[in-house]
This record gives sequence, structure tokens and C-alpha cells, in this order.
Amino acid sequence: MLTCIIRYQIDPTKQAQFRQYAQTWGQAIPRNGADLIGYFAPHEGSSTCAYGIYNIPSLAEYEAYRIRLAADPLGQRNYDFAQREKFILREDRTWLKLASAPHGTSGDAT
Repeated sequence: MLTCIIRYQIDPTKQAQFRQYAQTWGQAIPRNGADLIGYFAPHEGSSTCAYGIYNIPSLAEYEAYRIRLAADPLGQRNYDFAQREKFILREDRTWLKLASAPHGTSGDAT
């Protein structure tokens, strides 16, 4: 399983638009095949840093997912919304693989 972490730099005056964008992806991403962990908007500290995080089995699955997402009417409207409103200033994707599993294994609790 791979985890994609999308780091967004957003316009701090357009956080409401980013939240709407995130809520729309909350519908479109899961129905197109990725396991959405969530979208995270600024709360404290930086007012320009936001994240989208999801899991997908492989990069091959990611490529098929991206094609489905681009063809999805809701996905297309969300891409258009972001282009029109210009609240995303920068977007970077990082692919990670879980290194700490298994979690919570029993051990010596002394």
C-alpha cells in the first residue's frame, strides 16, 4: 500500500474555497478507487499550508484511478473550480510507504 500526501500552498484569503474543494474530493476520490484518509485545512500556525492524504495499492492502480477521476463529472467540476477560483498556489505530491507496521504489538511493558 502506498500513501500519497498532497501538500498545498493555498491563498489564505480563500480558505472557504479550499474547504469546498476538499469536501467535493471527499465524494469523488473514494468512488473512483482511492482510500481517502482526508483533506486537512489550516487551523493553527500556518494559514497557507493544507494537505490531502489517501492510500492506493500501487502506482499502476494510481494511474488507473487518475484516469477515472479525470473522467468523473464531479472531479471535472472540482478541477475547473480550482482553476477558476485560483486558491491553490502550489501543489506537491509525495509517495510514502508505511515503515512502522505492525503497530501496537505486545512487548515487554516494564
